[in-house]
Amino acid sequence: MTSTPALPLPDRTEVAIVGAGPTGLALAVTLARAGIDFVLLDRQAEGANTSRAAVVHARTLEVLDELDPTGALTRDLIGRGIPVTRFRLRDGARPLAAIDFDELPTAHPYALMVPQYETEAVLLAALRALGGEVHRPHEVTGVVQDADGVTLTTSGGATLRAAHAVGADGMHSTVRESAGIGFTGKTYGESFVLADVVMDWTPGSREVALAFGGDGLVVIAPLPGGTSRTGGRRGGHYRIVATVADAPAEPDLAFVRRLMAERTPGQAVVRELVWSSRFRVHHRVADRYRAGRLLLAGDAAHVHSPAGGQGMNTGIQDGWALGRALATGAVDGYEARRRPVALRVVSLTDRMTRVATTRKPLLRTLRNTALPVLSRVPALRRRLATELAELNYR
Repeated sequence: MTSTPALPLPDRTEVAIVGAGPTGLALAVTLARAGIDFVLLDRQAEGANTSRAAVVHARTLEVLDELDPTGALTRDLIGRGIPVTRFRLRDGARPLAAIDFDELPTAHPYALMVPQYETEAVLLAALRALGGEVHRPHEVTGVVQDADGVTLTTSGGATLRAAHAVGADGMHSTVRESAGIGFTGKTYGESFVLADVVMDWTPGSREVALAFGGDGLVVIAPLPGGTSRTGGRRGGHYRIVATVADAPAEPDLAFVRRLMAERTPGQAVVRELVWSSRFRVHHRVADRYRAGRLLLAGDAAHVHSPAGGQGMNTGIQDGWALGRALATGAVDGYEARRRPVALRVVSLTDRMTRVATTRKPLLRTLRNTALPVLSRVPALRRRLATELAELNYR
């Protein structure tokens, strides 16, 4: 890959956005539509990101409808993904419960399975259609605010003056650290393995499966793409996320095959490993979303377990809400609106993860006995579907 020269920074702007992932892009599109001057910076070259998120929930699709009332943005994204209407809980191969999205009160009664890079590509195209662009690669190394504004300094020595600066720069946010905002929470003991594979999967591509097991949980979700990297057509594309006590930094094909054989015996034939990673997961929420002229959104403000696939979704909704607040002069209300949502999402995903990963035989027996009974109660089933789809956060 050939490097491209960094897009020069202007001297000043109204809003400096640090981080051009889904959160920063959603914020930039919102500001562009409102006619607010901004500069969006990112330290990586275009296309250098990894694709951790793989689901766009109903509420996020509603927000994208708001970002582009013509519907073109949402149609583009839906065309790149696979709508799935069922989330199935299993104990190994045994079905325990099903959560259905197809009767939710929304124009998008499904979860859209689509790689994060596709979501970013659609948002970036929308931004460029509005005349916006990402300034990259610019790594922000210093953020200093005073009574009149914020001064950002990059690793290359460039400076940018802004009325406000937004940290959409991930869990290790430079903006959050510069603001002196705490990031309260803990780290899970297990590591998480993430892999994109081509495989034969007995339950098929009509559901997202979360399988419990004595060694931990595994989530299997369909991804778009009908052919393998080597040109074959056998099997479908799937995203695997699994908890592992100790995993290699880059799990190989043999590791993923063993993992699936242990966690979902007789259901999976993994034919090809497209991409893999190992990472640690935290559950943390920033103590504040604002310190003077510095604001936080996305993973800079909250991180949590991937159970439920809500991280990127919450971040995109943060970006949209913050953009509207900046455009209308209602910045003071941003934290009050969005931080409770993050606390609720972190609490839900933490409970899901702890229930799914318990190694105590008695608790596993109680879980596997209770879930089929509770799933037969329509009100409970609908409540969980609504929460996962984030429709309670309108």
